[in-house]
Amino acid sequence: MPLRGTKVVDLTRILAGPFCTMLLADMGADVVKIETPGRGDPVRRQGAGREGLSWYFAAFNRNKRSLAMDLRAPAGKQALARLIEQADVLVENFRPGVLARMGFDDDRLKELNPRLVVCAISGFGSTGPYVDRPAFDFIAQAMSGFMAVNGAEGQPPMRAAPPIADMVAGLYAAFGIVAALNSRAATGMGQRVESSLVNGLISTLAYLPAELFATGREPRRHGNDHTVVAPYGLFRASDASVAIAPSNEEIYERLMKALDLAHLMADPRFIDNASRMANRDALHGAIGERIAMQSAAHWISYLNAAGVPCGPVLGLAEVFEDPQVRAQEMVLDIPHPGHGTVRMTGFPVKLSATPCQVRHPAPDLGAHTQEVLSEWGFSDDDIAGLQKAGAI
Repeated sequence: MPLRGTKVVDLTRILAGPFCTMLLADMGADVVKIETPGRGDPVRRQGAGREGLSWYFAAFNRNKRSLAMDLRAPAGKQALARLIEQADVLVENFRPGVLARMGFDDDRLKELNPRLVVCAISGFGSTGPYVDRPAFDFIAQAMSGFMAVNGAEGQPPMRAAPPIADMVAGLYAAFGIVAALNSRAATGMGQRVESSLVNGLISTLAYLPAELFATGREPRRHGNDHTVVAPYGLFRASDASVAIAPSNEEIYERLMKALDLAHLMADPRFIDNASRMANRDALHGAIGERIAMQSAAHWISYLNAAGVPCGPVLGLAEVFEDPQVRAQEMVLDIPHPGHGTVRMTGFPVKLSATPCQVRHPAPDLGAHTQEVLSEWGFSDDDIAGLQKAGAI
């Protein structure tokens, strides 16, 4: 597997950090998740579950091993130092400065292991006036501009339902770690990688900042319509809505010809994209009248055949029964001994020679404590000493 042999010390909890380390684990890294004895990651107790297992936790902690160790205890900190000496990567999502106050600032980490790649995931980054603020996905969506551009015109800003800030920050963290490991192969030295919820979302705003920078105007909220292209959006067929996305002139022409509305292409109101944006309601009305004449299934088949991107609006249950999603193995059924079989999302990245695998399910709290410590060089006496000190 691509990251086979890469040893990761995972000090993260909740979502952004665990998502990052899951991506590394899916690629073959040996991820050791260090959790507080008796409590563990708070997500273990969140969300729907069965057989005493949170499926939310299971979905983001597969392929990891759990080591239950008290990092507030001196013996626990000493053990962590020994693990860091052997690790390739350390990932943490404490508030900036917390790891340093635990005795592991950048200088100490470099002293312990100059080859170590240290990744910190935070709400706002490690500099600036907001570094000490707590942050969750909802706050990041609000403060990144992401909420301000989502929702319908005249309605309040709208958050995205998934915790998109956490997911993007975790993706960037994993990408940064792999880049730093590649750099280390050339230089022999590790480095610090940072990812934050707010920065990640700002980077996903795509063309919207360009509109602001070019015009000086705040982008308006357009709901399901496009900010810079028309026609574009949801259109109601006789039985359900259809998403239609003619994103350029060529596809717009295909759409209008397929709908037998080619005569409107010469109408001055719709002669170019700027005109169509100014008269979007009229154009959408004409298209909507035609779409309403047939079923959604008819239009999805007909328009796709004509080269017009379109599709149904699927509920989640429909998504995971969709034949394309099934063919892409984007839903997995994973046996969890003692907890039954857990269904979760699959691997979005497909590698032909070294594919991602579920090597083992999400671990019970502390399930691998002695196994990991033994593998990482702790003697039986060392482990007994940690137990006596109450660190494990």
